[in-house]
Amino acid sequence: MAQKLFSEASLGNLTLQNHIVMAPMTRNRATVDHAVTPIMATYYAQRASAGLIVTEGIAPSPNGNGYARVPGLYTADQVAGWKNVTDAVHAKGGKIFAQLMHSGRIGHTVNMHEGGEVVAPSALAAGGQIYTDTDGMLDHPTPRALSTDEVKQTVQEFVQAAKNAIEAGFDGVEIHGANGYLVEQFLRSTTNQRTDEYGGSAENNARFALEVAEQTAQAIGKEKTGIRLSPYGVFNDMPYSPDDDKIYHYVAKKLSDYVVYVHLVDHESMGAPAVDPAIVEAIRENYTGTLILSGGYDAERAEVDLISGKADLVAMGRPFIANPDLVERLKTGAELNQPDFNTFYTPDEKGYTDYPVLEEVKA
Repeated sequence: MAQKLFSEASLGNLTLQNHIVMAPMTRNRATVDHAVTPIMATYYAQRASAGLIVTEGIAPSPNGNGYARVPGLYTADQVAGWKNVTDAVHAKGGKIFAQLMHSGRIGHTVNMHEGGEVVAPSALAAGGQIYTDTDGMLDHPTPRALSTDEVKQTVQEFVQAAKNAIEAGFDGVEIHGANGYLVEQFLRSTTNQRTDEYGGSAENNARFALEVAEQTAQAIGKEKTGIRLSPYGVFNDMPYSPDDDKIYHYVAKKLSDYVVYVHLVDHESMGAPAVDPAIVEAIRENYTGTLILSGGYDAERAEVDLISGKADLVAMGRPFIANPDLVERLKTGAELNQPDFNTFYTPDEKGYTDYPVLEEVKA
């Protein structure tokens, strides 16, 4: 029986009911104009037995909202919609962080609020295509490279969204620095070919991520600020380069001053290259705060990594989609519901809020 996994955990000033984090997962249940819907409150409240919920990626600005039906945190209506979500989760005793995700070059104007623009560190289009509700699959457009002043303005978009998140009742925010989105586009030399202060060296490539982290922490508190990184991720046309290791080592050292946790992504179970244990160990050594590991965990492996000290918290993603009561199922060894892949990104309750909990299965 996994004892540590189900025991209380500390995260900054928060006491979590267990060591299990519900990982952020895009579910596309917002409206076409990126407003929060009532079923989203139901979905997160159903999963409030996680020690910490990290929401799906939420856009900090119209420019960052490149996907269909992904919610934002830049209008008063969106803040009010998220307040319903956080109230529902807190009523069930849960804790919830908002993941702030600027899509950068991974987006299309067809999906965006009017006036939204696809922007990135450099004018390099991502390979592949992106889904739109109106026009189906479209090629990724070539983004417009941000000017130095615009980069600084984009940092402020994150800071304002973090303030909006606190106003909406979130316990904190996670900066999405993974999976090929804007923060990672600055970190990686494959997508950042800038020659100003935001590119060209490990320190410069890291500057945008660190400014977002530092200024967010100044605005809402370090104990309410986390970041997600994927050092070996290749999602969204981000081929790995050995140059990246130096950048991530540097970032890990600096982040100790700014964030309460670093959330490391390992997508090996979904086909990405294996994360070199050396980089996890280096981040563990260089970063002094809470380390969350994710990637294909079950209760047994989670317990091993928690007891060994490899991880402080363990995040699980897909099992939470089909199992709102995942914590209870893991605790009792009950069989898990299997997710319906066809409804991961569809617009309604089906495959979202209708998975049965154990009591319903028994009945």
